[in-house]
Amino acid sequence: MARDYTGRAHAVAAKRWRGLGGEIDLVMRNGLQVVFVEVKKSASFARAATRLSQKQMHRLVAAGSEFLANEPNGQLTEVRFDLALVNGQGQVQVIKNAFGAA
Repeated sequence: MARDYTGRAHAVAAKRWRGLGGEIDLVMRNGLQVVFVEVKKSASFARAATRLSQKQMHRLVAAGSEFLANEPNGQLTEVRFDLALVNGQGQVQVIKNAFGAA
């Protein structure tokens, strides 16, 4: 998954970053922007998309906020939450900015 982002000029900041708020599958940097990526796998892209719950979105936002505490600009850092879907054939579809502050 990280390869998909690094191919688009993103740098890996962390994989499976864990904080008190929960785990973030992938944290990428796009210039000064931090991109939090949640990965969902299923037989189809549509089914994978349904696997992200409102509760998980809240957890990701909390964990992302915790991650930002160590950034130079803290909570003022530009962020994006992406959803990376993986289907049964291993193909990847990324939904950029899939959700904001949930």
